[in-house]
Amino acid sequence: MLLANKRIVITGAARGLGRGFSQAALEAGAEVLMCDVLADVVHDQAESLREQGWPAHALTVDLSSPESIQGIGQWLRANGWDQVDGLINCAAVATGVGGKTLDEYDPELWERVMTVNVTGTWLVTRELFDFLKQPTSESTQSMAQSDASQESHLPSASVINVASDTALWGAPRLMAYVASKGAVLAMTRAMAREMGEHNIRVNAISPGLTLVEATEYVPQERHDLYVTGRALQRPQYPSDVNGTAIYLLSDLASFVSGQNIPVNGGFVFN
Repeated sequence: MLLANKRIVITGAARGLGRGFSQAALEAGAEVLMCDVLADVVHDQAESLREQGWPAHALTVDLSSPESIQGIGQWLRANGWDQVDGLINCAAVATGVGGKTLDEYDPELWERVMTVNVTGTWLVTRELFDFLKQPTSESTQSMAQSDASQESHLPSASVINVASDTALWGAPRLMAYVASKGAVLAMTRAMAREMGEHNIRVNAISPGLTLVEATEYVPQERHDLYVTGRALQRPQYPSDVNGTAIYLLSDLASFVSGQNIPVNGGFVFN
């Protein structure tokens, strides 16, 4: 129960990796707010989890709409969530954004991907910033001067930005998505610097090509490329990423921030 009594918000939670993160966080003891633009799907998923005895909640959120994103904070206040212990920014536009070369991309598609994947990630984090802030010591200097043998750790919240290993190896014919995930990685480092003084840790996970609904459109040759190019030569499933997310959300990662962890079976080494 690594996440016992923690409250976690997860975007993109209706399907795929986000759905897997939600289930794993619940099983680790957390209470979870599942957010997604797919209203019927995310509410059905949360209801199914509640029927199994898990404290799962659902909220319809469109990351292309700042007003919709503000609804997360409104829900938290209305439901007594004065404190949030973790946030997973998993929502992203992935389906239908591949296959074109950089000169074939149209500006409308580029803007849509950037709006959701980059701006949406920032706006969700901004909306939850005050909820994520943890108590700070009156004097961090006094902690540093304390007896080193007396370990004392302030509680910390955790933000996980889901990037992609495509940004690490430069996957071709996927320019907007690759660029957006590269921006997420850079933003993760900047967020870690800015939010650290409030005892908020910010890290990224970069999954490889994972067998989820959003990757069904990916050509078979790209799936084959991933499998044969991995150190662990098999397909990747959502459950392969869950353990890393739970670790980063938990107190086991209390001194880990600003990092990117590729979880791709060894297709890309960090």
